Amino acid sequence: MTKQIATGVARLRVARGQVHTVPEDLRKALSSERAARAAWEDITPLARNEWICWIISAKKAETRSHRIERTRTELIEGVRRPCCWAGCIHR
Repeated sequence: MTKQIATGVARLRVARGQVHTVPEDLRKALSSERAARAAWEDITPLARNEWICWIISAKKAETRSHRIERTRTELIEGVRRPCCWAGCIHR
């Protein structure tokens, strides 16, 4: 489940969402924590899409960073979708 990139460094594949691909910063956060990645792979593509869209909809870099960390920790805790968010408009 790894993919070689041009520099020769192995990189973990992370499942994409229904519509959205996983942004690099989220991929790194999920790849750094085995439990978070396992939870990510266990949720549906639609649920992954909701997390991705919630993250990329942040207007500030600090908000985006906070959402990525929250995604990582909440996945580990068993949360399957972002709470208190209207949902992805792109599906």
